[in-house]
Amino acid sequence: MNIFALMFNKELEPEDYYLSPEGYIVFTEKYLLKRGFCCKNGCKHCPYGYNKNTGQIDKKNDKKE
Repeated sequence: MNIFALMFNKELEPEDYYLSPEGYIVFTEKYLLKRGFCCKNGCKHCPYGYNKNTGQIDKKNDKKE
């Protein structure tokens, strides 16, 4: 079992994330869509259009449309 499985209670596929040059876990748009909801943390690849500056989901930039 890997560290991600321990942290998220499930196995992550290789296409679900990558490590940034700084060592951070960065979730892909594919994983965030598979997860099924916006966590409102301002994820780099957020498919739900969340704007961390306003705290709102910006429908204009929503990639699901």
